[in-house]
Amino acid sequence: MEDEKKSFTDLGLSAWIARQCDLIGVKNPTPIQKNCIPHIIKGGDCIGCAKTGSGKTLAFALPILNKLCEDPYGIFALVLTPTRELAYQIADQFNVIGKTLSLRTSVIVGGMDMMIQSQELSRKPHIVVATPGRLADHLESCDTFSLKRIKFLVLDEADRLLEGRFDHQLKTIFESIPEKRQTLLFSATLSDSLDRVKAIADEKVFIWSASNEVATVDQLKQSYVLCPPLVRDGYLIETIRTFRSQDENGSIMIFTDTCKNCQLLSMTLNEVGFENVALHAMAKQKERLAALAKFKSNVVKILIATDVASRGLDIPAVQLVLNHILPNVPKEYIHRVGRTARAGREGLAVSLITPHDIKLLHAIEEAINTKLTEYKVDDKEVSKIVTQVSVTKREAEIRLDETDYFERKAINKRKKLILEGKDPDEEEALAEKRMKLKRKLARKQAKEAAKNRKVPLKSFDDDSD
Repeated sequence: MEDEKKSFTDLGLSAWIARQCDLIGVKNPTPIQKNCIPHIIKGGDCIGCAKTGSGKTLAFALPILNKLCEDPYGIFALVLTPTRELAYQIADQFNVIGKTLSLRTSVIVGGMDMMIQSQELSRKPHIVVATPGRLADHLESCDTFSLKRIKFLVLDEADRLLEGRFDHQLKTIFESIPEKRQTLLFSATLSDSLDRVKAIADEKVFIWSASNEVATVDQLKQSYVLCPPLVRDGYLIETIRTFRSQDENGSIMIFTDTCKNCQLLSMTLNEVGFENVALHAMAKQKERLAALAKFKSNVVKILIATDVASRGLDIPAVQLVLNHILPNVPKEYIHRVGRTARAGREGLAVSLITPHDIKLLHAIEEAINTKLTEYKVDDKEVSKIVTQVSVTKREAEIRLDETDYFERKAINKRKKLILEGKDPDEEEALAEKRMKLKRKLARKQAKEAAKNRKVPLKSFDDDSD
């Protein structure tokens, strides 16, 4: 019966919502919307799991707005999400659909002025979209607003929110919201945390999961480039060049593992002629938003990011996702490559693989039930540029050392320890002690290895720190 429903009004939504969807080019509901929206309208809790780009945001935004128009007041719904950029994107979608309601939304994330956010909350916006850390800070530090009357609690990217990292903040938030509410949980990967997700929702929760054997969309072509570890950056640039020879103007997202690597890659690629912007947690929030805006508007064609950009961001024009370093967890790979081949478009994902990554590659292939194919690049061309790339990256590292990058990182680390009730000086002393023990053990193991190979111990004689 549900499969026969073709329009948003058939799902129980008001005609004005259907008109707004039509205005933004959303003509028909997707499977997750068809299945979840009627249950949410009926007042039940809901857990939805579907591939990236399947319309999960509208699956909860539309029924919330449908209910809000019946009895508009603030604060009506709270949406929690793990990343700042995703929070802004969700708020934008609420604003577009809720324009005729004169909808008021407030985005509460770190990196922005707390006083201005506090004033926004005191004016009782209809929808609050927040990251757990900053919202918990507001709840603990001021009493100018209340969440006691909310009708909806939404956890977007629920598996990431419930994996343990946000436990303290979520405890503070859950103590501040009413027990009687609708709880909606959505993600592209819920399978390994479903039991914990169920515990947050009502016993009669409706669960819908897309019944697809392959965790990525059919329009996505997935490949790998096998490369030695020490020349990974050379292969990265040659992969970009190879793709550019086939698609001169295609947008590229490059994912790497750490903030430092992200910044260094960005500086290096800019130096060798590939204009790009970087998006990572160490950048100021205004810089992050500006970088994302430039990439979304096609002013800059390459975005280099850590996993802060891997979840939920809707950038339809991305033609290539390039994994500079594979994520350690297969489901994070699924989220990364989900930035391309969205809304029925075709896309390409290429991962740089060293011999050490083969086991991880097999785990990813098993998780997505798809075998990756080799993406051909010219090894001879890599050998021509590898020295230039290495020198350029080293120069970028020297320049980065001269900035306040690492100072900001140290300040953020101390702030985090203080918020956790720990003494930062004591923690730094313990960390240094652990590092000394680690270095001592490494030297001992190196000496043993050298002794077994019967090579001189000259290079391991210095025990100084």
